[in-house]
Amino acid sequence: MSAMSDAVRPQLPGNSQVDVIGATEIGAAAHVAARALHDDPMFVFLSKDAQRRRRALPVFLRAVLESGLAGRATYVARRSGVVCGVAAWLSPGTYPLSISRRARQALGALRALAATPRTIPAGLSAMIAMERAHPLEEHWYLALLAVDPAEQGHGFGAALLQEILTREGADLWPAYLETTNPRNLAWYGRFGFDVEEELRPIATGPAIWTMRRPSAG
Repeated sequence: MSAMSDAVRPQLPGNSQVDVIGATEIGAAAHVAARALHDDPMFVFLSKDAQRRRRALPVFLRAVLESGLAGRATYVARRSGVVCGVAAWLSPGTYPLSISRRARQALGALRALAATPRTIPAGLSAMIAMERAHPLEEHWYLALLAVDPAEQGHGFGAALLQEILTREGADLWPAYLETTNPRNLAWYGRFGFDVEEELRPIATGPAIWTMRRPSAG
């Protein structure tokens, strides 16, 4: 077993829980993720207009969530019954996504970028670079982790991450993610993730870091 298998789960605020996402919570989860990622370096680079990002991000993130539901490993954090965080995982053997789900996600990205058509080539370059860097071995893939800014610092992110990492048998496979925010590198490092690669698909754009957590074997 890995060190994180025995990690103590964070103490969440009262009346809080982490559970599998409900069918009616996808929209709320997408808006939570949009608020959390509003100032993400990649999204700011693709659209410096804050109002456009507020409109576009929920569209893209909803597509991400809908495409990931096949793995049945998408969780939300709730406080007083209100969604305040989300983690979308793909379980081993479910990546790459089916052609139809990949098309749905790509369509969501194009719809989000449509407000700033000049950034479409840059956005597609980033997606292609991440696709090429993705490992071929079976693994847990963290496609999205986000906590509402108003609820950050209360342990929801760690609880969502550990929902999979501390699951019995989960450490038989490695885990993998990408991030474009350098502040996330040390945070994910606390959970056993190490930087594998720094991608620069856009000459004047931000870096994309790929991170991997090895399996227990």
